[in-house]
Parts: sequence; C-alpha cells; structure tokens
Amino acid sequence: MGHLRFDVVQGAFKKKAVAVETPAGKPSDYFGSLVFGRSNMRKYLDSHTYERLIRCVDDGVPLDAATADKVAEGMKVWALEHGATHVTHWFQPLTEGTAEKHDAFLTPDGSGGVIEQFDGKSLVQQEPDASSFPNGGIRATFEARGYTAWDPTSPVFIQDDTLCIPSVFVAYTGEALDYKTPLKKALKALSDAAVPVCQLFDPKVKRVYSFLGWEQEYFLVDEDLFAARPDLMLTGRTLMGHSSSKNQQLSDHYFGAIPSRVAAFMKDVETAGYRLGIPLKTRHNEVAPNQFEMAPVYEEANLANDHNQMIMNVMTRIARKHGFVVLFHEKPFEGINGSGKHNNWSMGTDRGVQLLAPGKDAKGNLQFITFFVNVLAAVQRHNGLLKASVASAGNAHRLGAHEAPPAIVSAFLGQTMTQVLRKLLELPSDTPIEIAGKKGRGVGVVEIPEIFVDNTDRNRTSPFAFTGNRFEFRAVGSSANCAGALTVLSAAVAQQLTAFKAAVDGAMAQGKPLETAVMDCLKPLIGQVLDTLCFDGNGYSEEWKELARERGLDTESSVPRMFSQFTAPSSVELFTQTGIYNLKELEARNDVKWETYSTKVLIEARMVARMAINHILPAGVEYQRRLLKNLDLMRQNFPDHWQTMAATQTGLIRECSALLADMKTRTDQLNAAREAAEALDNAYEKAVAAEKAASAIGLLRQSIDKLEELTDNDLWPLPKYRELLFIN
Repeated sequence: MGHLRFDVVQGAFKKKAVAVETPAGKPSDYFGSLVFGRSNMRKYLDSHTYERLIRCVDDGVPLDAATADKVAEGMKVWALEHGATHVTHWFQPLTEGTAEKHDAFLTPDGSGGVIEQFDGKSLVQQEPDASSFPNGGIRATFEARGYTAWDPTSPVFIQDDTLCIPSVFVAYTGEALDYKTPLKKALKALSDAAVPVCQLFDPKVKRVYSFLGWEQEYFLVDEDLFAARPDLMLTGRTLMGHSSSKNQQLSDHYFGAIPSRVAAFMKDVETAGYRLGIPLKTRHNEVAPNQFEMAPVYEEANLANDHNQMIMNVMTRIARKHGFVVLFHEKPFEGINGSGKHNNWSMGTDRGVQLLAPGKDAKGNLQFITFFVNVLAAVQRHNGLLKASVASAGNAHRLGAHEAPPAIVSAFLGQTMTQVLRKLLELPSDTPIEIAGKKGRGVGVVEIPEIFVDNTDRNRTSPFAFTGNRFEFRAVGSSANCAGALTVLSAAVAQQLTAFKAAVDGAMAQGKPLETAVMDCLKPLIGQVLDTLCFDGNGYSEEWKELARERGLDTESSVPRMFSQFTAPSSVELFTQTGIYNLKELEARNDVKWETYSTKVLIEARMVARMAINHILPAGVEYQRRLLKNLDLMRQNFPDHWQTMAATQTGLIRECSALLADMKTRTDQLNAAREAAEALDNAYEKAVAAEKAASAIGLLRQSIDKLEELTDNDLWPLPKYRELLFIN
C-alpha cells in the first residue's frame, strides 16, 4: 500500500517537459488560422454572400436559404483544406461544460462512391437529444426533441478534425436549455436600453456593446498523482488531506519563475489559443502552489465567453500531453487559495466611446457618471440575484473565505469616485463635470483626475470593484460559465437604464434642460448606492456582515437558498420585462441548479465515506497493529520496564483508536445525512438536505486529516499535499 504510493509519487516527480511544437513564424502569422473569420469569409465566399453574412453578423439580418447554402459551401471548402472531416454544432448546455455531436462530411453519392457535402440546413440547425441534458423538467424522457441553431456572431472554428459551429440550444417548445441563448438576449436587452440613454448625449449612437475580460485561474497536478487520488478523479477536489508544512505562507510562488514543465504547457496552450483567434495576453504563477492564471485582451462579451469555454477545453487536452491534469474546481485543496475567474466588464458604443471611462468634456463626463451610477443602482437592487448567479457547490468553499470576495455583494469605488459622487450630491444639478488639468479650476466644478485608471488603491475583498474604466466582478468561480453572471448583470443594468431614461424624459417634459434633468434623476440613485451598496473597508470582517444586514443587502450564506433568488418576484419581473427568461424557464433553471448542487455534494459524500472505510480505516488499523506488535515485543523482552518504555506507543495506540472510532462514527453520520437527502424528491428540499451532508463531510475530514498526521507515512494510501502541490 505504502510502496505503491511511493512509486506513483516518484514517477510523477521524474516527468520532464514535453517538446513544444509551434507553427512557423510569429504568433501574428498564424493567429486565427483555424477560424472562419472575415478574412477567410472574403476568400471563400463571393462578394454578395459575404455582404449578406456580414449584415447578418453586424445587424441581425436573417440569411435566406440560398445564401446559407453558399456560406456552408465556403466553410466546407475551407475546412477540408485544413484537414477537417467532420462538423458539429458546438453549444453550452447546463452541464457547466460544452457539448458537440460530430457528423462526417462524407455522404454517399448514389453510385457507390462518396462525396463531401455540407449545406445551409446543416449549418443552421441540428437536433441533439433535449431530454438527456439538464432541463429542469422542461423536456421529459419521452420528449427528446431539441435544436441547436448557429450563432453567426461567434466565428466558426476547427478543433482537431472537426468544424465547430458555435450554437444556441433550445427545446422543441422554444425554451432555452443553454447559457448562450439567455446571454445573447441579455446583451441585446442591454444595448436596447443603453442606446436611448446614449442618444441623450450623442444622437448618432445606434448600438452599445458589452465587453468582457476574464481572468482564468487553475491548478495543475501530475496525472500519476491525480490517478492515485480517487476523490480528485471523481469530484475535482481533495476531500481529505492534511496541510503541507509549507504551502503559500512565504508568498514565494506568486509571480515567481514559472516551472519549465508548466511553461511548456502554457506555450502550447497559447499557440493553440492563437490559432483559434483567442487573444491570450497574460500568464503567471498565482498565490497557491501549483496555481496559475491566464488572461486575454478584452473582447465583445459573447465572443469572449465562447473563447473562455474553448480555452478551458484546450487546456484540459493539452495538460495530458504534458503529464498534467488541469483542475478548474474552485477549491481543490483545503487550506490554500481557491480559484476564481474575475469578470472585467465594461460597455462601449458603436461610435468608439467607452461608457465606463471619463469623457473628453463635461458632456462626456456626465454620460460616464450616468452609466457609472446606473450600473451601481442595478447591482444594489439585485445584489442577492447577482450572488445567486455565481453560487455553486464548488464556489461555496471559496466565497466568504479570506482569499476571495465575501458572500455579500458590495461595490468598491475608491476614494476618488466616492468623493466625486459625494460632491455631486452637494452641488447644483447644472454643475459641470470636468477633468482636472484640462480645464481651469472654476468654483464648483466637479473634477475627475486626468490620470484615472491608477489614481486609487484596489480592494481585493470587494466582489464588485471599479477599476478605472470597468467593473470587476470578482466572485465568479473558476469552473463557471461566465454567461451565468453576465446574463444577470446585463439584465439588471438594462432594467435600470430603461427606468432611468423614463425618469429623465419625464423631467425634461417639465421643461428642465438635459444636464439638470439627468442630474436630478441621478442624485437619488447616488445617495442610495452610497448608503447601501458602496463599501471600501474590509469585507471579511464580522462588523461588515452586520452592517450589510442593516443596510438591507443580501447576507444569505446557504447556496440552495441563494438560488431561490431566481424566482423571487423582483427577479421574475426583471427577466420577463427584459425578455430573457419566462417563468417556466426560471423555474426549470432553479430545478437544474438545485439538482446539480445536491448531486455534486452527494457524490462527494459517497466518495469520502467509501475512502474513509476502504482506504483510511485499513491504514489506521495496520498502523495500530504495528504499534501493538512493537508493544508485545517490549513486553516479552523487557518484562520489568516495558510499561515505562512503551508510554509513547501506548499513547499513540489510544490516540489512533480514538480517531478511528471518531472517523467511523462520523462516516455513519454522513451516510445517514446522505441517505436522508437522497430519499427526497423535491429538488429544493433535497439541495437543503444535501447542504447538511456537506457539513458532515467537513467533520469527517477533520478526523481523517488528524489520522494522516499521526499514521506512519509509509502506510498512508494516498499522495499527500506536500507531493500534490509542488511540481518538479
């Protein structure tokens, strides 16, 4: 038992970096080479077809069947030239991953031969089994029909030998069964609501875009060690394991030299990402041992989200080639930092103006303040729903810990913007908002420093922080699909902007000038968010939890109860007003969330209980047996002094026996809690009961981890943290 673990550990430590195969030339030479982007569209489509497709992408003009056939033919020719043999609709079901069903281009020609064929109908639509994916009861087992439909705004790409067509996934009855459909609806709702507000300042604005920059954190572990940890294999995290003597205390891993094997892995991932048109920019060591991060340049939100899902798949495949397994679980190791996926979010117009950055003049700054304050008002109004959008079984271990944002949604503005907002409350509504250094210092002018991005500190305990020209939603989990959080945020902001525009129109109808009307409508919102949402202090403190409760912010810590926010009356009103979800879809998604939560927790419960009995208990008993044998030898050889001489062994036997008994008792308690949850049919009640099992898992772990510290290292059946967490 012990020798097997030793052999596995030694084999993992002997792994070497894999030679990297990089395409010839600079990254710019092969960037997007596996993407059917605009340059390839121009090359493989005739001018009329190209123009119709661009109108479809940019303006939402539907493609007719004849044009779709020509687009499909051009895609097929391009794909065959790049070695593709199959095609798939690539979509994002509610499994928290991606899905694809491959069909060969190969088609019988009717005369005993075959041809490669791909038409517009196959491009636009496919039919996967809707009842086999999570659907919250929308589709029964005998109601299997569902459809994937091409999303032309996200470029087609080649993965291995397959042409992948980014698609939405909907039920036969029309309900969304994926992440992309509601995201696209939410982004459109936000644009539709933001454009009229923008037109107060620039009548030529026709569209508002949302931008996303994600920061993907992850862990790497040696695949041999991974294979020797059943808990890691089946749940994505270690359900037991005593902390290493050294982990992240010295902060020596953060931004340190990247290990050579990891650097080779990163280079391969970047190369694959560049070929897929993903503009990866940053890579570095994160705080915890074996933890790393990558981040791209900002992109339009729908495309950025697709790229995040694509690169997670790429990382999973390439990690194996380097003898690694990549872990996206939010908390794979106890006692060290978990992994998040910060969502840096902003908005901009089709005229090139960033709406969350100061403008070039007083009018531009008023527009900036307008969007800045309305975003905060939206977050304040739906803070509980935003928290629910990032809640999960995995993220529950991370949120609220002293490594990630608290499980209370607040906003950090920094000293500069806080002072600006407070000054706006004090001055008349027609006071101009200028940029310091570009205008003279007139009496009563509200000034925004010219060098804006770095003029304030950052608060890492804030879930929703303003960082100069964007908001950073820091609570999203590393395994999550960004679309979940972005859909809620976009819907909330859309609703708020619509209400704000109506209020401004009402004020102007009373004869108020634009600037005065806007500020009169902003001031109540400013006072509201400053008093309720904004918090610049330590979000980890107990005092903040009490203060947040007094302010009326959502302080719920139970994940199943958090999910109930999706069907709260305010949430139903939000989603139905914006046309993103209907009530049936919201209820179905809640059922999916509750079922996913309980299923994951109960898998963990079964796993840790079985490992306790099948792995840990035998190791503890064997250690006891060795101690007892040693005790017997002492009694035989030193009959007059053995009790004094064996005091240490006797103490160890008693301690080991107590831990084994405690472990068995807690295993029985965990099994009882799991069985009680499994017996329930109601999805919500089952999730709440599973939460009790999650607490029982933690108690059982305490006994196991104490036993690990006590037991002979040679007998311990699992790779330990000190072996898992340091790559050589």
